Amino acid sequence: MSSSKEKPTLGGTRIKSRKRNITVPLDPAAFSDAVVGIYLENSGDLELVTKCLESSELNFSRYGDTFFEVVFKGGRTQPGTVKPDEGDSHPYSIIDCEPKREAILPYVLYIQKILRRRPFLIKNLENVMQRFLQSLELFQDDERKKLAIFTALAFSQKLSGLPPETVFQPLLKDNLIAKGLVLTFITDFFKEYLVDNSLDDLISILKRGKTEENLLDFFPSSKRTPEAFAEHFKKEGLIALVEYNEKKIFEVRLKEMKNTLTTLITEETDVSEVIETVKQHVKDAKLPDIEVIRVLWDVLMDAVQWSGKNQQQNANSALRQVKTWAELLNTFSTNGKLELELIYKVQVQCYEDAKLMKLFPEIIRSLYDQDVLAEDTILHWFLKGTNPKGRQMFVKALEPFVKWLEEAEEEE
Repeated sequence: MSSSKEKPTLGGTRIKSRKRNITVPLDPAAFSDAVVGIYLENSGDLELVTKCLESSELNFSRYGDTFFEVVFKGGRTQPGTVKPDEGDSHPYSIIDCEPKREAILPYVLYIQKILRRRPFLIKNLENVMQRFLQSLELFQDDERKKLAIFTALAFSQKLSGLPPETVFQPLLKDNLIAKGLVLTFITDFFKEYLVDNSLDDLISILKRGKTEENLLDFFPSSKRTPEAFAEHFKKEGLIALVEYNEKKIFEVRLKEMKNTLTTLITEETDVSEVIETVKQHVKDAKLPDIEVIRVLWDVLMDAVQWSGKNQQQNANSALRQVKTWAELLNTFSTNGKLELELIYKVQVQCYEDAKLMKLFPEIIRSLYDQDVLAEDTILHWFLKGTNPKGRQMFVKALEPFVKWLEEAEEEE
């Protein structure tokens, strides 16, 4: 008789069966058709569409991109493109409306309401806008204009959380720029945005979008010149933008000359070489003579090794600098107006810098001795100078020298 043995068991141990993660398949087509249905049922009335969307149980967190495709294009688009995909569509999209602000503004306000209820959708809006802007060549001219107007109104209305770099960076594609599509888009954007906002507001957006320093990048490579920039935007009526850009270019070139000059002065380069370098900068950048005088004086004084307490040492250093670079100053102080501007620069610096306050008459005397300042210019400043900073004090300090000049003139 055979006896059966019991199989061993693991006492006290409970074996759990592994649960499988059940993944619900994506169904953007059904979502798109549902949203399209809401548009069609309400004949595109955005107020009614908003109410229906808010009361629906649609999965916006899963199909956010699809939602904005329906908003912009009227239906779902093929993955990675702007071409329509299979499924229902409606004729009440942004692309279907008139290319006018009064037609597009309601869509901006509509999206604003949606984002207030579902702020997480801002990322999906970014995704769709980036994709559309990177594909500008696939849109018609009037469709690109609608996108530009929408974008301008979105920033003007401060559409919740939309970062400027989302808009501007996708535009910097070589093929789009070469075709002139980016310049047309950005021009429409500028014109529309400036209807309700100031130039400062526009510059602020461009800075946040990291494009303010390189506005010429929106132009085809063959037209990336200040002249082409001015011609284009003047023609479009954006004079303020042209003036801003010219001012910025001027500041950059002035800074470049100042940096170059600082290096040459610090290295004690021969004065003739410094003069030629400054002349070349003036020619290339078309810098006004009066700005050149201001920069020259600032750089020369900045290069002086000032003493914190020794007044006589400071006086000697300043006068030595004037004597060393007198030929440089003289070369560009070519008339009474420029000489007067130089005196004003000395006046303001001596007024604002305590260690130089008592040096004003000595510096003026040194500039006269080195033939940088003419007697008539000094007398004009003494009698009719218009800069009020420390004027009474400096006039009194200069009286002995002026008296000497007048006596010398009478003797002659």
